[in-house]
Amino acid sequence: MKNTKQEDFWSESFGKEYSDRNSWQTDNEWDQFYIENWGKTKLEINDTVLAGLPRDIKILEVGCNIGMQLKGFQRMGFKELYGIELQAYAVEKAKRVTENINIIQGSGFDLPFRENYFDLVCTNGVLIHIAPVDHHRIMGEIHRVSKKYIMGWEYFSPNVVDINYRGNPGYLWKADFAGIYLNSFSDLGEVKRTKFPYLTEKDKGNTDEIFLLSK
Repeated sequence: MKNTKQEDFWSESFGKEYSDRNSWQTDNEWDQFYIENWGKTKLEINDTVLAGLPRDIKILEVGCNIGMQLKGFQRMGFKELYGIELQAYAVEKAKRVTENINIIQGSGFDLPFRENYFDLVCTNGVLIHIAPVDHHRIMGEIHRVSKKYIMGWEYFSPNVVDINYRGNPGYLWKADFAGIYLNSFSDLGEVKRTKFPYLTEKDKGNTDEIFLLSK
């Protein structure tokens, strides 16, 4: 299947530069980034929707970049962790900084797993980089391989908004991604959604949302 324009963009030098910009050296640095932007660590944000879930569930992150989100799940006690990432450079970095996490290179549009293989499939700042015309295709793959839960941490807006990303239009959007899932798949229901406004001066007025949906 032919790559999307966004896949080509992220597979090349821009994707490598993104991975380098978002390479925290320690868990503490990563925690501080979230505290400065949203007032909580990502582990605390995750816990708003994941509290009470068994720690032995099988989790896949689509678009895992260098693996920090997966390391965060590991710190929360989750053990069966998998990641798939388009950018080869990020996969190699992820393999160097993670332990006992299964990370492969591949596309979210063609997940190499059977139906219902994972208990939970998630994205963290990934759907925001998918063109709206392709939302249903990537969400369809996520829905296909998830047996129970779909989780997301994404840039929120009640309407789809195209944002110029470092001088590049057509590579970043904010939207109601949980709502798109719910409108696309009749077997999905909302478990919890929580919004986190940005605290930094340059991003004030913007909001991220974490959501958990269930079949």
